[in-house]
Amino acid sequence: MGPSLLINFGEPFLYLLGLGFGLGQFVGDINGVPYLVFLASGMVAFSATNTASFEALYSVFTRMVPQRTYEAMLATPLTVDDIVAGEMLWCATKSLISGTAILVVAALLGAVSSFSAVLVIPILFLTGLCFSGLALMMTAVSRSYDFFNYYMTLFITPMFLFCGVFYPIETLPDFLEPVARNLPLAHTIELTRPLIAGGTIDNPLLHLLALSLFALVGYYIAVVLIRRRLII
Repeated sequence: MGPSLLINFGEPFLYLLGLGFGLGQFVGDINGVPYLVFLASGMVAFSATNTASFEALYSVFTRMVPQRTYEAMLATPLTVDDIVAGEMLWCATKSLISGTAILVVAALLGAVSSFSAVLVIPILFLTGLCFSGLALMMTAVSRSYDFFNYYMTLFITPMFLFCGVFYPIETLPDFLEPVARNLPLAHTIELTRPLIAGGTIDNPLLHLLALSLFALVGYYIAVVLIRRRLII
C-alpha cells in the first residue's frame, strides 16, 4: 500500500510545488483566484481520480487474474455484485486518503482559502466511486497489464490536460469545450474549486448527479462483464 500511495500522492504534490510556485509567479490570478489555489483545487480532484483508476486497474486485475482471488471468493456466499461493490468502496477509500493528503498539503502551503474545503472530502469519495467503476469496466475485458495503457493514455491523460486542472475550460476551442465539460473529472473540479477557493458552486446537484450516474453505470457494466468472465 505504501508504494501505491506514494505514486498517487507524490506526483500531484510535485505538480503543486513546481507549477504552483514556479509557474504561478508568471500567471498571477485566474478568474480572480491565485494560480496556486486554482492549481491546488485541480490537483486534489485529479489525485482522487488517479488513485481510483490505478487501484481499479492494476490491483484488481492482479486479484482477478494472476492470484485468482475472485474464484476463491465466489466459492463462498459472496456474489460478483458483492465483489465489485467491495472493490469500488476500497478504491473510493484510497481516493479519499490520497485526495485528503493533497488537500492538507495545499492548506499548509496557503492554497486553501475557506473552511468550506472540508466539504471536498465526501466529494473525493464520490469521485473514487465514479472512476473505479469506469476503470473496472476496462479491467473486466483486459487480457494483460499492457492493455491499461489505452485507458490511461486515451481517457485519463486527456482529462488531466483538458478538464480544467491547469487552466479554465472556457479557454479551449469551441468544439472541445462542451466535450471537456461533460467528462467526469470536470464535474469533480467544478465542485472542489469553489469550495477550496471560497467561491460559490454553480449547479452543484448537476455535478453530483453526473458523478453518481458515472459510478452507477460503471458498477452495473463492470458486474456484467466480470460475471461473464468468471462464471462462463
